[in-house]
Amino acid sequence: MSRRQLLIKRIFDFTLALVGLILTFPIILIAWVIATLETKTNGFFIQTRIGKGGKPFKIIKIRTMYPIEGTTITTANDRRITKSGRIFRKYKIDELPQLINILKGEMSFVGPRPDVPGYADKLTGEDRIILEVPPGITGPATLKYRNEEEILAQVENPQWYNDNVIWKDKVKINKEYVRNWSLKKDLYYIWKTIFPSQGEEKK
Repeated sequence: MSRRQLLIKRIFDFTLALVGLILTFPIILIAWVIATLETKTNGFFIQTRIGKGGKPFKIIKIRTMYPIEGTTITTANDRRITKSGRIFRKYKIDELPQLINILKGEMSFVGPRPDVPGYADKLTGEDRIILEVPPGITGPATLKYRNEEEILAQVENPQWYNDNVIWKDKVKINKEYVRNWSLKKDLYYIWKTIFPSQGEEKK
């Protein structure tokens, strides 16, 4: 992406995130209180993820799981997911605090999903093109694997399947996203995230 494209993307992200945070602040506050009471710990889930240029940053989400040590791979029947967490995850309420990450310039509305260390930061060669943009809340790979947790719940080895099938396909999809970026496509991916049943997803 050119500097001009990155600037356009940044202005769009900042403006929309500011408006979005103002409008959804009451929802975030209520969700935080519920998550805090249910998990008996901070209702905000803060975790290190890999951002633009392979640099780590702290992502902010509503906590949807009990603080139990385990794999970073989550399946639909994961026993760690709280009752409120299932609702928050279904309606993407847990993602709302990431508007703060967008305002700070650490994330974008659209882009590759920010992974935990050990994935994006290990990319080599032309695959590192996906690190040229900030990670996003949604994007073409996120839409394709909207039901990722259900997919992983159906395979014998979720960790292997994630690393060897889903992750590799996401890298391929995200490379194409960066190479062919346009604001029009970003708007389309945001629309499909909010209204997934409106028509067929573009390939």
